[in-house]
Amino acid sequence: MTTSASNKGSRLTLDVEGMTCASCVSRVEKIIGKVPGVQSAQVNLATNKATVDYDGAAPIQAIMQAVEKGGYKVSQQDIVLDVQDMTCASCVGRVEKALLKVPGVQKASVNLATAKAHVQVVQGVKAADLIQAVSKAGYPASLAQAAATNDQFERAEQSYETLRKRFWLALVLALPVFILEMGGHMVPAFHHWVASTIGTQNSWLIQFVLTTLVLLFPGREFYTKGIPVLLRGGPDMNSLVAVGTLAAYSFSLVATFVPQWLPAESVYVYFEAAAVIVALILLGRVMEARAKGRTSEAIQRLLSLQPPTARVRRDGQEVELPLADLHTGDIVLVRPGERIPVDGDVVAGQSYVDESMVTGESIAVSKSLGDKVIGGTVNQKGSLEFEATAVGQDTVLANIVSMVEQAQGSKLPIQAVVDKITLWFVPAVMTLAVLTAIVWLIFGPSPALSFALVNAVAVLIIACPCAMGLATPTSIMVGTGRAAQAGVLFRKGDSLQALRDVKVVAVDKTGTLTKGAPELTDFVCASGENQDQTLAAIAALENYSEHPIAQAIVSAAKDKHVTLPKAEQFESLTGLGVTAQIGADQWHVGADRLMTQLGADLSAFTEQAQTLAQEGKTPMYAARNKQVIALLAVADPIKETTPRAIEQLHARGIKVVMITGDNRHTAHAIARRLNIDEVVAEVMPEGKVQAVQALRETHQHLAYVGDGINDAPALAVADVGIAIGTGTDIAIEAADVVLMSGDMQGVVTAIALSHATMRNIRQNLFWAFAYNVALIPVAAGVLYPFNGTLLSPMFAAGAMALSSVFVVSNALRLRRVKLD
Repeated sequence: MTTSASNKGSRLTLDVEGMTCASCVSRVEKIIGKVPGVQSAQVNLATNKATVDYDGAAPIQAIMQAVEKGGYKVSQQDIVLDVQDMTCASCVGRVEKALLKVPGVQKASVNLATAKAHVQVVQGVKAADLIQAVSKAGYPASLAQAAATNDQFERAEQSYETLRKRFWLALVLALPVFILEMGGHMVPAFHHWVASTIGTQNSWLIQFVLTTLVLLFPGREFYTKGIPVLLRGGPDMNSLVAVGTLAAYSFSLVATFVPQWLPAESVYVYFEAAAVIVALILLGRVMEARAKGRTSEAIQRLLSLQPPTARVRRDGQEVELPLADLHTGDIVLVRPGERIPVDGDVVAGQSYVDESMVTGESIAVSKSLGDKVIGGTVNQKGSLEFEATAVGQDTVLANIVSMVEQAQGSKLPIQAVVDKITLWFVPAVMTLAVLTAIVWLIFGPSPALSFALVNAVAVLIIACPCAMGLATPTSIMVGTGRAAQAGVLFRKGDSLQALRDVKVVAVDKTGTLTKGAPELTDFVCASGENQDQTLAAIAALENYSEHPIAQAIVSAAKDKHVTLPKAEQFESLTGLGVTAQIGADQWHVGADRLMTQLGADLSAFTEQAQTLAQEGKTPMYAARNKQVIALLAVADPIKETTPRAIEQLHARGIKVVMITGDNRHTAHAIARRLNIDEVVAEVMPEGKVQAVQALRETHQHLAYVGDGINDAPALAVADVGIAIGTGTDIAIEAADVVLMSGDMQGVVTAIALSHATMRNIRQNLFWAFAYNVALIPVAAGVLYPFNGTLLSPMFAAGAMALSSVFVVSNALRLRRVKLD
């Protein structure tokens, strides 16, 4: 989208999707022309652009709604900005407000913990316009990189080091000021010693010089950032510190150099308050920066998984190349103990690979010809050669980092209330400080002016919008990072909150509860028959069939390393089974219907077949020369972790419902084995959606777990869609949460982390709000009439600094959440 001036007023250009012919052009022009404020509209089918002339404010929202109502769509895109100098929750609100004023911005979400702004805009809005709007509001911004890099964390570390140096300089300069002024209050003899040796006036001059250095150098940022935004009418945390310390400093200047301007009883200096406040707040920010750095450890750890180079075979030679030089199709070599650099398919070698850092599964996975390998995982004892299938930002690891970043940058619904409060918090605090000063000047004891100054400064300094702004995003960052380590990826941060309220988990059967591929589970031979020879003969027949059940039998024979005899005159009997000649014998393999047609006697296996059928397995028979000699059962085996996961869901009071396209008999048999509460069987994909909607009406909050293309609609319509990460890309794209481990245990992990994270957020918000509600009145002096309690500005600064550190430290406890 572009905007400009025209001789008719203002003009904007929008990208319109869905137009296919000239009649679409006329229709869109007519739709846009009816929007109030629009003077004219011209639509170009070749470029899919609509040029709109309008008067007044750009009616973008109204145009978008009208176009969509007409069956078309105005294109949108997402832009992510890195925003500097945000120090508190009120900064977040002002950055969002500045972004929303830019024509074409539909939604803006700013995260204090990640210092990023996620902006949804009409297609064509320039990032430069957004950057200009944010910078004009007092917060320098730049276009964020596509994904996190180690360079970003190095810059963050350098920023931390600079902050730490500023604190130590402030401490060295402020400590003598504190000792000179406060030493006498703690030890009266020290006060007399200073007066008799240095002299009170000289002591004040020394304090003036040292405090001036504190404010000019380590504390300068509070003034260079806080005063401009205050003058623009958008005060932030820096403004509170700047006004508070300058008030104490200015009063002390007057008392030191022109004491006659003040009442005699009010001639005191508060240099120590200004200097120590700066030092303490810098200490808080150092601790906060260190703690916030630890909230990003999950992403840093993920980034560190990928080795910097890879060994590649090119032109018949082995060469070591940086990852940036790798291309799909390259043959990559991995030695024992090395990390696999990128994704690929094994073309030679055999080994076991530790994929725990990606999937959360601790057991190493066997890899041989044709198997897929994931970049960042660790090869164990064997050597592997594989063809690179994904490099750079296309790898599984890069996608995981992207998903974690996206989730960490999102806002939960609970944050909306916090944002509304914090936007007005700093102006409210400054108003309270002014009222505090006025009340003390009118009603306070002598020296009223000193009391008014000290308590007003304490109110300014103790207020902590930082804690409010960090309460939610830090918990989200640590919670989603901990989830990623356990193989659970939250694609959308708000699913963290939604999962807490889930009462029902609906699951697809195939590939979710089960392995998704049939296996030979039972094989019984008649008395006197050789089991290996019989299996080899059956597999020889089934080797001609592409049916999944046939392939399961062939795989079982290969696992036993039996030699398959030659089968001739193979014939597939539709709906019944298969037949072929092996040597002098005619063999038949198939269902009981086939055996009945042959006139074969099944009585020897009747009881066992009934038992297998009740277990949800598919019984099959093998006959040689029309005599039944073996019973086989093929089934899609239940994953080893499924029973325990369902048991844990029940322990949390969550109902489990199976929704499957399989027949009722098999579905109910599996449900009985797993103690599933309810079964919806024999449903088509659209039936799954209807089943999910019906369950939502009954139970309100529902999560759906699936892995296939046919699960995508149900995943999209559920309150929380959970995709098995080993499933299809379409299912993963439709989901809110992805389970890299590929089993139901990840559902339990996701729900457990949801509860832990939301509990942590509630603790943080309670602390942040309770702290301000309780201590701002104390700083104002509300307890003074009762017990003479007043809060020193220095203690206020210490309390304020520690409140933010407490919130971030509490969020970091999520890293130690125990998961089964």
